[in-house]
Amino acid sequence: MFRKNEFIVLNEMLDLAINGEFEEKLFDETELSKFQTKFMRYLTNSSMSEKKISEEKNKLKQLITDISHQTKTPLTNIVMYSELLCEIVEDSKIKDYASEISLHSKKLEELINALTKMSRLEGGIFQFKESDVSLAQIITSVVNQAYSKASCKNIKIDIEVDSDTMVKVDEKWMVEAIFNILDNAIKYSEDNTRIKIKTFCYEMFCGISIMDQGLGISEYEIPKIFSRFYRGTLVGSTEGIGVGLFLSRNIIERHGGYIKVKSKVGVGSTFSIYFPILSKVKD
Repeated sequence: MFRKNEFIVLNEMLDLAINGEFEEKLFDETELSKFQTKFMRYLTNSSMSEKKISEEKNKLKQLITDISHQTKTPLTNIVMYSELLCEIVEDSKIKDYASEISLHSKKLEELINALTKMSRLEGGIFQFKESDVSLAQIITSVVNQAYSKASCKNIKIDIEVDSDTMVKVDEKWMVEAIFNILDNAIKYSEDNTRIKIKTFCYEMFCGISIMDQGLGISEYEIPKIFSRFYRGTLVGSTEGIGVGLFLSRNIIERHGGYIKVKSKVGVGSTFSIYFPILSKVKD
């Protein structure tokens, strides 16, 4: 049986461990029972492990930041000078070479940005700044970003939105998550088709659905499309690096939501994004 003073010591150990202040030197091992000694060593090891994890996260965060900063300026210069070269030279071959340099530099820049975001999300480095936002506001921002690309393909975007539905999210990151899905819908749809975006609301969840008339996804591929760098067998030579949906799923799941996909090859796909319901805007 434990004596009262032994429970006090154990309780003190736990309080210090919870507050991240536990140090083995604070206790005199000769005055502790065998159980207390083992407990003390367990807490010491746990404290050291937590500290090591924290240090590794900080190192990873710094590494990602350094990579992002160190590559940004050189890539920007390569793109700028290759575009300038296209404008001033008359030789058609040189123009073609400069255009290729510019194109692939932009692809590399896009890849580095995606990898940076992916690493931050997977490493738990990024902290979302959540606030109450309406689904209508998110959809408006997403459609505004996608409008130019949709117009180039003469794709019409139909919107049916309940302006009252609110969710608690980091607006900037959620707009990016939804935009990635809409961008794919535009990218993999033929010219002169339609995309429909609408909101829905159930008892426990509300959300956004994006329906396209694109290539569609085969049933066996649907579980794979959210994997990093995965590109469907039907996308052919369409540009892409295969991280957009991976990022979207991670962002949405970290907000307590999830994605469902229904698709039929040659007919189109519907992506439904679900969020825990927050409220309706009151008049």
